[in-house]
Amino acid sequence: MTPRKWFLLGTIFAVVGVLVAAFGIFYGNFSPRGYVEDRYTRAAARDIGRDAVAYTANRPPSQVAKEVTDAWRPADEYVDGSGVYLRYDDDSVVILPLAAGSLILLEKTSTAYRRYHSTVGNAWGWGRGSSVRGGGPGSGK
Repeated sequence: MTPRKWFLLGTIFAVVGVLVAAFGIFYGNFSPRGYVEDRYTRAAARDIGRDAVAYTANRPPSQVAKEVTDAWRPADEYVDGSGVYLRYDDDSVVILPLAAGSLILLEKTSTAYRRYHSTVGNAWGWGRGSSVRGGGPGSGK
């Protein structure tokens, strides 16, 4: 191949790469928060202060939880009659029943844990998975 053809081929690959990256940035879901923001209806009137951002869905909590957990596996999950409580590394997704569907609350894990501790108790561990032990030297001994 001539240098001109190599340059043309390289340019084509670069343009395709930029298009794929732009599509991923504008239409991708890079977190559970992004997934909820893209798929459910914003309900600002149901926000809890500045901590929990509210969304709604016309499906029951169990179905919404399945959709979210199929897309993003939580570090911990707690389900009872009051709702579905999903913990991720930085965020939590709390799905509560409404008369006609679900209320979905997005909140930082630290504030959600304080808010829902009486419900999730020790079911939400800290760190990846269900471990509640720290990771420092001598921890867990």
